[in-house]
Amino acid sequence: MYKVNEIFCSLQGEGFWTGTPMVFVRLSGCNLRCPFCDTAHQGGSLMDGEQILEAVRAAGPGVRRICLTGGEPLLQVDDALVGLLKGAGYLLHVETNGTQAVPAGIDWVTCSPKEGVRGLVGPGAVVLEKADELKLVLSPGVDPARWAGFPAAWHFLQPCAQADGSSNAAEAVAYVQAHPVWRLSLQTHKLLDIR
Repeated sequence: MYKVNEIFCSLQGEGFWTGTPMVFVRLSGCNLRCPFCDTAHQGGSLMDGEQILEAVRAAGPGVRRICLTGGEPLLQVDDALVGLLKGAGYLLHVETNGTQAVPAGIDWVTCSPKEGVRGLVGPGAVVLEKADELKLVLSPGVDPARWAGFPAAWHFLQPCAQADGSSNAAEAVAYVQAHPVWRLSLQTHKLLDIR
């Protein structure tokens, strides 16, 4: 059984796949408590793999990409769930904080590491050795230079949104302009007012 917060279809709003239709499977729970987290991921319902697959099919008929997200999805995603979803013909994306191992069969890994959260500092807190993309939120105290060498094909820097609606977008833009290893990632789903 898996604790699922929600399953819905939308467009990917961040990183390399921005604008791509995906079914999002948001799993409950996280091993970190980031003060800037914008996701209410604690609640949820227990579902088995077949129920998740049925909900995915209902949410996005014809959509072949699933984004496993959270919270921290890799606290729950296992070989059985990956095998079931892959066997049904889906491409699987995962967005992880990088503190958990990724099961075999995931097609796209987005590592979104967190610095200075509950004692986690820098790349040493991440157990992943590589990812398809690294998406770093420019939260207070984060030093993107520490992550520029992380083995990923793409490095995205994302402004940190505050509870009052403000963000440090100008700081992120200036950093990307001065350090071209990075690309800017915006939360376009929020700009478009979609999920």
